[in-house]
Amino acid sequence: MIVIVEERELVKEGYGALLDSEGVASAGFKANEFSEWVQSVAPDDLRSVRAILMGEDAVANLHPHTIRNRISVPMIALSDRNSLENTLQLFEAGVDDVVRKPVHVREILARIAAIRRRAQEETNFLDIGELRVFMDGRDPEISGEVLPLPRRERRILEYLATNNGRRVTKTQVFNAIYGIFDDEVEENVVESHISKLRKKLRQKLGYDPVDSKRFLGYRLATGAE
Repeated sequence: MIVIVEERELVKEGYGALLDSEGVASAGFKANEFSEWVQSVAPDDLRSVRAILMGEDAVANLHPHTIRNRISVPMIALSDRNSLENTLQLFEAGVDDVVRKPVHVREILARIAAIRRRAQEETNFLDIGELRVFMDGRDPEISGEVLPLPRRERRILEYLATNNGRRVTKTQVFNAIYGIFDDEVEENVVESHISKLRKKLRQKLGYDPVDSKRFLGYRLATGAE
């Protein structure tokens, strides 16, 4: 899930719609709402946040440096002004990147992926047995062969891979894929997506790489386990 912090409703809703068109969940806040939420929300919900997009006014009101003690994710400022001085001020406030509008949402997603790679000093993919899962929106590969997946199934696989070695609950998967404020989709839809994903992976791998345990959740596993 990507959080959009913006004072203007039209801008906030516009970016939310663009992210949704790319299959990325989002949640919109005004600066004061986000400040209150980030200080009070449960840690599991914070782990669902992939990045934060901020309007210029939101950066001024939030002071990104002050919220990093609660959440450490890429923070990108969306600037309305083509000014070096303004750009430097936004960086000094604590954001990781400054992007001048208008900007395509795919560029924003690419910048988020780049920031995460630099921060974690990792490649843009994870290998789990014969399965290679990319973190930049590409379909996964099995033994070098591309496995086309619908966006939701691909996002779920990316989330499981990011948490490789740890179990994640159905609620955590739902929050990461659909956003924690989506009341229009039932949480049980996760089970349907995972069932379809498991079937496709099993057909290619010869085993089920998604290990699930009741009440404990899901994790990726290799055939050797």
